[in-house]
Amino acid sequence: MSKSKILIFGGTGYLGTYMVKASVSDGHPTSVYGRPMKSQQDSAKLDLLEEFRSMGVTIFQGELDEHDKLVEVLRQVDIVIVTLAIPQCLEQLKIIRAMKEAGNIKRFIPSEFGNDVDRISPLPPFQACCDKKKEVRRAAEKSGIPYTFGTGEAKFVCNYEKDIAEYTVKVATDPRTANSLVIYRLPKNVITQLDLILSWEKKSGRTIEKTYIPEEEIIKLSESFPSQKAVGNSIVHSIFIKGEQMNYELKEDDLDAVKLYPDYKYTSVDELLDIFMVDPPKPGVAAF
Repeated sequence: MSKSKILIFGGTGYLGTYMVKASVSDGHPTSVYGRPMKSQQDSAKLDLLEEFRSMGVTIFQGELDEHDKLVEVLRQVDIVIVTLAIPQCLEQLKIIRAMKEAGNIKRFIPSEFGNDVDRISPLPPFQACCDKKKEVRRAAEKSGIPYTFGTGEAKFVCNYEKDIAEYTVKVATDPRTANSLVIYRLPKNVITQLDLILSWEKKSGRTIEKTYIPEEEIIKLSESFPSQKAVGNSIVHSIFIKGEQMNYELKEDDLDAVKLYPDYKYTSVDELLDIFMVDPPKPGVAAF
């Protein structure tokens, strides 16, 4: 069978890079749509694009406001995966409008790789982000384009970006997942914050200095909205204090990635910590 042609938005970002490589690894003709390079300051991104080209990836450059160009590109592919960052969330509405005009997209995977935004009620800064994601969800549902929503969930769950990318490519091309929510609830990755810290201390042989911040302080910090720090504090409150990744039962029509693809060997938390022992995550990168 011929492989689906996959177009990735945000392909030069942190998660997007994993997504591009997962798509290529699975044998799909893969494309990336991104902003034109403007200066030598983009040298790292230029190097990444050259690496993509060496892998056989097609690079399209343009703005999301260039509707006609976007439609032309979309008519050359089958599946759209978006990995844009939170500040660009509503830009996906432009992609949806272009997909509707193109009329040929078989599956749309919006930029959703965290909490299920329809089932949580976090602090205002994070809620504002969730409301934008909800708007994209409703637009996708109304568009008539087959979609799949994804969420990483557990007490919390530590998922390796490589696994999330490879699961997402499988989901994007699987008829069983059309117009569904797929949950990346990976059993070996369900862990508490304290257990995660303890595991790292055992592996590294070092004791981590811990500062315990009461819930009231986290809420106070979140009230500095609309700063990015306020959003980060609200996400911490949602995951680590309210436990909103695990405080509801799955619905009958929710799909579990592990059950869908039982033969896929994902990276456990223990194995992921071993990777970090050899190759620590880069500063500023959220590893979990």
